[in-house]
Amino acid sequence: MGQERRERVATSLADAVGEEIGASLTPVDAELERRYPGDPGTRQPVHTVYVPGDAFAAGTLRTWGDRALAALDAHAPDAASLAAVLGLDGDLAEDVYDRVRAKLEREPVEDLRVDFEDGYGSRPDAEEDEAAARAARIVAETYDDGTAAPCTGIRVKCMEAAVRDRGIRTLDIFLTGLLEAGGLPDGLVLTLPKVTYPEQVAAMARLLGAFEEARGLALGRIGFEIQIETSQSILAADGTATVARMIQAAGGRVTGLHYGTFDYSACLGVSAPYQASDHPAADHAKAVMQVAAAGTGVRVSDGATNVLPVGPTEQVHAAWRLHYRLTRRALARAYYQGWDMHPGHLPTRYAAVFAFYREGFARAADRLARYVDRAGGDVMDEPATARALAGHLLRGLDCGALDGAEVARLTSLSRAGLEGLASPRRGDRTAFAR
Repeated sequence: MGQERRERVATSLADAVGEEIGASLTPVDAELERRYPGDPGTRQPVHTVYVPGDAFAAGTLRTWGDRALAALDAHAPDAASLAAVLGLDGDLAEDVYDRVRAKLEREPVEDLRVDFEDGYGSRPDAEEDEAAARAARIVAETYDDGTAAPCTGIRVKCMEAAVRDRGIRTLDIFLTGLLEAGGLPDGLVLTLPKVTYPEQVAAMARLLGAFEEARGLALGRIGFEIQIETSQSILAADGTATVARMIQAAGGRVTGLHYGTFDYSACLGVSAPYQASDHPAADHAKAVMQVAAAGTGVRVSDGATNVLPVGPTEQVHAAWRLHYRLTRRALARAYYQGWDMHPGHLPTRYAAVFAFYREGFARAADRLARYVDRAGGDVMDEPATARALAGHLLRGLDCGALDGAEVARLTSLSRAGLEGLASPRRGDRTAFAR
């Protein structure tokens, strides 16, 4: 009496059926693991800054930070003035403004690419040799003295026949110089532009493998990003999504896909006044990139705006509003990285990023805390949403939009706890240090 009735459990299938199905799907399980390993768990920079190889110097980052601060002083000297330009609420504006200034003083650039492609142009071989060797020396020195950006590397010329040998030689000089100066830094990033065919990606992978073998490095140590700048990189002649084939052609070496706003737009015949990251052609390309990269561990980056915040204050404010709007638009579409072409873009890059994470902070933290505590609420979140919420807070922490103490206070989770929720793989990966 009073005891719950225990149900009789009956089955019809023999154990051999499940075993047979499991055996038949073993290759698929392995393929899923290989092709879709999930997010790598490392910090993704919020932007990439390109500096021509001949202009790069040991003090480049500090110069960019100082010029960005000077732009704030000249055109938005306090939180209220920046709020008026960008449409920020009062309390949020104060917090964002203070964090932007602190970021520009502490870490003005998160990802630096020394450019030997469009930003550098065609130079005599001896001159480019010298510039590549110099870039390697300076990068090594800045890592040694702690002034390097968390991510730093070079963009070489593409794999097309006219410039292929030059790009290979520049890459060899740069990597060799880093090794001879003490080794490859953890934040090293290489960028391969104007990729059209998966075979060009495979060639880059073979090149890096040959370098690793020549210098006794672990196979797969060096990865690279692909710039998506041609229509053929999105849709191949046979109708397939080329970018998905490119990721596989790299053999696990691809770390990012970067959208090239202006080359891609021009390739499609978009008129110069309409070449922008919010053009429908751009949205289509990035959507294809995003789907192709999902689950592979490859990150997607938006492009840039070429409207520079220079000139009189009214003109600067107009450029800032445009850059802020485009950055917020990209963040809402889960493009968490973009390009910045001018020091004057840094204030609005960080203002947009910080506002994005701080506006959603309290709500995201509450939802995550309720999920962990299995408490009720007005939203019933799935495990996939909990992963997204944890990832959101981690990105906010990484860039400086959020502080560890406030995140822990509202979620009762440490960083390790957040990493465990964001991905089972994240807990045993190390994000690059700020």
